[in-house]
Amino acid sequence: MLDRTPLGTDLLNSSVRRRVVDLLANLPPVRDPRTGVRNPAEGLSARELADRLHLHVTTMRFHLDQLVAGGLVTSHFKRGEGAGRPRKLYAIAHGSLDPGRSEQSFALLSEVLIESFSDTDETLTPEELGARWGRRRVRQEGLDPSRTSAAQTPGQWLGKIGRMVDILEEWGYTPEVSTTEGGRTARVALHGCPFIDLARDNTALVCSIHRGLMRGVMEELGEEHTEVSLTPFVTPHLCVAALTAGPPPESTSPRIPANDKETRS
Repeated sequence: MLDRTPLGTDLLNSSVRRRVVDLLANLPPVRDPRTGVRNPAEGLSARELADRLHLHVTTMRFHLDQLVAGGLVTSHFKRGEGAGRPRKLYAIAHGSLDPGRSEQSFALLSEVLIESFSDTDETLTPEELGARWGRRRVRQEGLDPSRTSAAQTPGQWLGKIGRMVDILEEWGYTPEVSTTEGGRTARVALHGCPFIDLARDNTALVCSIHRGLMRGVMEELGEEHTEVSLTPFVTPHLCVAALTAGPPPESTSPRIPANDKETRS
């Protein structure tokens, strides 16, 4: 049986689906009462969307299933304060429909993979290939040595995380950063993976390259002891990286003190 689910921008040939995407994309952000940070809206239920667009809820669920299958919309469950079934909410998927960005992302991945064949003197793992590319990318900027010394404060550390995030955006990701332990650990939610289909079939390869890329960037920025982990497919369209500042080379005490405060950037 042929799979006739529309994919990508073909989904938006339907005026109903265009209205759904437009409505979800323009939901106002929600302010966190603890930190004051404005976070993306959690989304709307099928019933709420149907009511706003004056459609039958069954029709709305059909279109939502199409949008979720095509990766333009995500769904998740939220449990209320009382008893009862959790609500299924739909939200716009992070990322970009720009085909130019997708082509650039695969060009960068190809550049990394081609290097594995051009090096005849050594055999590198996918993670080391990614790390080497990340180190070279930072060196291209010709940074002042003071900017590549080990961070001594949470602000300096997060500045380097920000540079690493900029490079992930060059690859086509839409990263979202939160921090714990007083800024010592950065959690990077990698929305909109441009290699999502490739990663499903070759998870170890794709994720190892990008874990190495993050490690290489941080190493070249003076953070050789950064702990990097990457958890793929936390949801069907989300991977999460965690980067923790390590101790300086000649000390067993962290440069950046840990505490229980949580912040967002």
